[in-house]
Amino acid sequence: MKAVIALVALVLAASSAVAVEEKKEASPAQKAQQEKMKACNAEAGEKGLKGDDRKSFMST
Repeated sequence: MKAVIALVALVLAASSAVAVEEKKEASPAQKAQQEKMKACNAEAGEKGLKGDDRKSFMST
């Protein structure tokens, strides 16, 4: 029984080590899109847009 528990613990430890990945840096296109969305979101907030009006504004 101890061997089974040890084996399960080993498998869990190994799988969690594999699951850890380094965070990838965003591409220039992704960064540009994020900045565009940030600015657009701020402008929509300043205009007080909500609901469908905000959704429509954000999609343009």
